[in-house]
Amino acid sequence: MIGYVTLGTNDLPRAAAFYDALLAEVGARRLFDMERGIAWGVAMDKPSLGVMKPYDGQPATVGNGVMAALVVDSREKVDRVYARAMSLGARDEGPAGPRGNGFYAGYFRDLDGNKLNVFCMG
Repeated sequence: MIGYVTLGTNDLPRAAAFYDALLAEVGARRLFDMERGIAWGVAMDKPSLGVMKPYDGQPATVGNGVMAALVVDSREKVDRVYARAMSLGARDEGPAGPRGNGFYAGYFRDLDGNKLNVFCMG
């Protein structure tokens, strides 16, 4: 159902370096670059994640209650992506671990304060 999610940034080069390194862990690559933003994914017909400078020219801000979730296929990948985010300067919002009912996830905020999680089921 979701085609793509965009997160705001005030420093596109810094965000690009963070997401290039982080999303390589899940096999994603840059799908497109433009002056205001970049999108990553595994294919153009699959959901993607982008970072953008706001269209209105105002500073990007973090939405309270807004979160993008990255799905992977194993707990090991959750652990690896979460650890990579931490090594890249992300802020911890809940370490990788079981959350009940077969849901395993780690939560973090990127360098602009956007909240993400990486998760798997089973």
